[in-house]
Amino acid sequence: MALTISFDLQEQDLDYFRQLMQKTERVVTQHSTEEILNAAKALAGEVQNQVPDFVAVRLKQLETLVAMVEDKDWDLTDEEKLDVLSALAYFAKPEDLIADHLPVLGFLDDAIMIELVVQSLADDFEAYTEFCTFRRNEIERRGPEAQTTKADWLETKKQELHSWLRRRRAEKRSGSSAGGGFRSVFSFRR
Repeated sequence: MALTISFDLQEQDLDYFRQLMQKTERVVTQHSTEEILNAAKALAGEVQNQVPDFVAVRLKQLETLVAMVEDKDWDLTDEEKLDVLSALAYFAKPEDLIADHLPVLGFLDDAIMIELVVQSLADDFEAYTEFCTFRRNEIERRGPEAQTTKADWLETKKQELHSWLRRRRAEKRSGSSAGGGFRSVFSFRR
């Protein structure tokens, strides 16, 4: 029998976690990139099958954030890398709000922090996961030796956008009945 418990964190509750995150972000200068990434990996790896689903899902997100920093094909700028490392610094701290050895609840604070980190980096997180999907598709399409970079993905996104714009223009031109369709004020067609 499963038991479902849900709760809402109000803004003041979230502010507490945000303040904790801000304090922790200062830790980045005290730890190397490798130490921060290893601490995040350790958290995700040490409890893989010992946590409830709501924590396991967030640990996967934590693994994605680590991969984002380590992925040479994604090629984060120094500033972008620092943003992610600052967010991950919380997991390099030895102390937790809730001791990790407590069954089920021990990782609740970590799950909340991961959720806040992913929300704060939502655009980057989404872009990276989309890039990973693109890369997997390219490897399936072109074979395992296919090299796919962030620039390749961006070029494909650009082509998709141009294609979408052309389709929209064509739809607008052919969609109007007696008026002859969409006509730009910048058009030189007569």
